[in-house]
Amino acid sequence: MSANESGRGVPASTGKEPTTGLPEAGAPSDELTRLQQALIDSDERAKSHWEQYLRAVAELDNVRKRAQRDIEAANRYGLEKFAAELLPVKDSLELAVQNAGKADMQSLRDGQQATLQLLSRALEKLGVTVIDPHGEPFDPARHEAMMAQESTTAEPDSVLQVVQPGYELNGRLLRPARVIVSRAPGG
Repeated sequence: MSANESGRGVPASTGKEPTTGLPEAGAPSDELTRLQQALIDSDERAKSHWEQYLRAVAELDNVRKRAQRDIEAANRYGLEKFAAELLPVKDSLELAVQNAGKADMQSLRDGQQATLQLLSRALEKLGVTVIDPHGEPFDPARHEAMMAQESTTAEPDSVLQVVQPGYELNGRLLRPARVIVSRAPGG
């Protein structure tokens, strides 16, 4: 009596044993297919990143060129504004020179005063401010000491007299004020 016949449930041997894990020759395995797909995906990402890089480089170059054009335009138009503000001053000086022989001293003085006011307004419009530090403490960053002079009335190291005013352009020093600084008597 065989094992099947005894009813134990053990199958009878067919003579063929099942194969384990070896693919048939010529058929790609699942692992190989997965790796090939991963390689294709990586190539696509690399191409995408390269294109993004090229676009970024081009954009950076465009920004650099645009900034350069803006700087050149600002310089050109900044000088235009400056020249436009000074033209009335030039006109006033030319008029004074033309009428110098015909005018009396008072009218010449009035003309000079008007021209100086035109120039002051033009500089003010351009952002130029006067540094007139009379009586203020001496500041070596904004003042140039021409000499020190003893004083019994002024605080030591304060500006006693302004020899030549200084100028700032939008908060940046153009020329320091030239001053005489006070010092304590006997010091």
